[in-house]
Amino acid sequence: MNIELDLKDQAWAAAAVETVRRIATDFREEIRACERNGRFPAEAFAEMGQQGLIGVITPVEFGGYGGDAPEYCLTTEAMARYNLVSSQIQIQGQRWLVDWGTPEQKARYLPGLISGSLIFSESISERTAASSLKALKSTARRDGGDWIINGEKIHINLGKESHVTLVYAMAEEGLTAFLVDTDLAGVRRAHSNPLGGRLLPTADMEFDNVRIPASAVLGEPGQGLATFLSTFNVSRLGNASELLGAAQRALSDATDYARERQVGTNRVTDFQGIQWLIADGYSQLYAASLVRDRAANLVAAGKEHAFEASLAKKVAIEAAEKVINDVFSLVGGHGLYHDQPYGQILFDIKTLRVGGGSLEVLRNYVSQQILRSDVLKGLK
Repeated sequence: MNIELDLKDQAWAAAAVETVRRIATDFREEIRACERNGRFPAEAFAEMGQQGLIGVITPVEFGGYGGDAPEYCLTTEAMARYNLVSSQIQIQGQRWLVDWGTPEQKARYLPGLISGSLIFSESISERTAASSLKALKSTARRDGGDWIINGEKIHINLGKESHVTLVYAMAEEGLTAFLVDTDLAGVRRAHSNPLGGRLLPTADMEFDNVRIPASAVLGEPGQGLATFLSTFNVSRLGNASELLGAAQRALSDATDYARERQVGTNRVTDFQGIQWLIADGYSQLYAASLVRDRAANLVAAGKEHAFEASLAKKVAIEAAEKVINDVFSLVGGHGLYHDQPYGQILFDIKTLRVGGGSLEVLRNYVSQQILRSDVLKGLK
């Protein structure tokens, strides 16, 4: 439902969505096997890179398409809509590098991130620190001209598959981000087994006296919060887009089934209660898309967008959860088996409800911004 996105090129956008659909169809069996086994679909991801789907927001001079948040939202939503592996994390890595990287860091990492040949992960969460970056226990200390990283991280999508990970750790100057190549001595990783997001397998990672050069700092020492927020606010639009795409797939597939399902002399969609569920679900997805589109357009226009991005993810969570819960009324017992997509979509939506800013965190932020501003006056 890309209703109001300010896209650079509508023809490119239509072609990109069609390319997503084609790759998802061509690699359907690989995707299904990977989803069952919690495995990264590397072949499909490589094809996405070859077709230009991974570098959509990276400037042309680095080999990307040169789009912005609208193109990011368009492609991310389409990937969830057609059940293709998401480029969300890979795009976050590119954005971090474009915004904060040195020329040497950009030259080293961006070409591979754009093509999909170099896999990126972000090592942020810890067992005793979730939404509070101030509570991070991982440390970084100087040793001559190098840094020594120590700490443990959890919930890292593509942690075991990645070639480089962005580690947030506490230095003497404060929170700092470091680009750490995962083949370095002292880096240990082990897969975990999540319910949702199984195409982007999670891992726990340990950094045991990992030595990195001073050139591995992203930005400046102590700038970790600034680097984090500059990308995280936009990444919430990617989360919102994934939620919308997954919910659209569930509603569309379930409605197609209900149209044909005979119940006595009627079809399931003949019943008013079912019609209301379809109307309500579509309405909420439509409204959530408008909120997401406005936030994405603000990003592209270079305007302040933190409030709108948080609001976009909040309403996308609520719409997606409403849809996936009601879908089981449309499909009944048909949807209760592993060979149907609805259970996995439910887990994917629940995962997105928590990761990247939980619904509770978003509610807190939105309410605080309303109370601190005159935003409500515009509603009078």
